[in-house]
Amino acid sequence: MSEADPEPAPTTAVSRAKDHSPWNWLLFIPIVVPLVTPLFNTDSPRLFGFPVFYWLQLAFVLLGVATTTLVYQMTKKRG
Repeated sequence: MSEADPEPAPTTAVSRAKDHSPWNWLLFIPIVVPLVTPLFNTDSPRLFGFPVFYWLQLAFVLLGVATTTLVYQMTKKRG
């Protein structure tokens, strides 16, 4: 390559998510469900002596993990 030939400038393109899977909409479930305050705006039922607020927070975490795992398994590239 001679000095007269300029190097091609690296192209920078804005990367966008190419996965427009409808499975991704399920990720709103663990965001919206904890916002429904009537679910845990009470003291009973108790589970192992803990009020509903505490054990329901753990259930929300498990819901988030389960939803994220499901969406990942359904949208990952196979092969």
